Amino acid sequence: MVEEKFLQIDGNKIRYLESGSSKNSLVLIHGLGASAERWNQVIPLFEEDFKVVVPDLVGFGYSDKPLVDYTPEFFSDFLEKFFLAANLKRPNIIGSSLGGQIAAEFAASHSQHFEKLILVSPAGIMKQSTPALDAYIMAAMYPNEESAKNAFEMMEGSGRSVNENIVNGFIERMRLPNAKLAFMSTLLGLKNSEIITSKLQTISAPTLIVWGSNDPVIPITHADSFVSSIQDCRFYRMDGCGHTPYVQDPHTFAGKVLEFLNGT
Repeated sequence: MVEEKFLQIDGNKIRYLESGSSKNSLVLIHGLGASAERWNQVIPLFEEDFKVVVPDLVGFGYSDKPLVDYTPEFFSDFLEKFFLAANLKRPNIIGSSLGGQIAAEFAASHSQHFEKLILVSPAGIMKQSTPALDAYIMAAMYPNEESAKNAFEMMEGSGRSVNENIVNGFIERMRLPNAKLAFMSTLLGLKNSEIITSKLQTISAPTLIVWGSNDPVIPITHADSFVSSIQDCRFYRMDGCGHTPYVQDPHTFAGKVLEFLNGT
């Protein structure tokens, strides 16, 4: 049973989902413009082994959207405060895209605060845009069914149609007050940040990198920079998948993650 919960961080209401009762916890961190619902298909696959905690990042989903500079450092600080407020001691962390960069930023300076790290097509290396990312930005600024459907189909990279709940949920969230402002502030914060390579070298925790072979948003050619920079790193390529393999092939994704987390 997935529960919707709320807590306060720096006066902002933060929404998150929680499922499972294990003493071991797993935090799932979504990407730019997304929300906790992006992980809906894998939450049930993890809840038997872990207490699964899935926040809407500050500025996104149904969490508050304060008028601040949404930099990678801001999100890393937010993650530390979220772990404290949710009473999460040494969780495992999965971060996707923007969430992957946030997780990596956090991991680079908080090695004693988590167990293992999984990064899914993480941001932080690529500085130039791609047509799929451009389409996604356009959909965020002008959220309607046509622009959102086009963007999500491009990001999936398979030619298959996208679940309409994903499209409609994105449109609804991007129409919330301050949603576009937080989106653009985050995008500019990413563009103005330093490439994350040097920070990756300080990550000592066991790490798994997962990347869709057909990712058109952050192409798989960027994977080597992460794999070669992190000390204890494994890599898994998900063939036939685009930017969110945990949506396109949740069972394969969860199986590989559980192998890694359970040490098999």
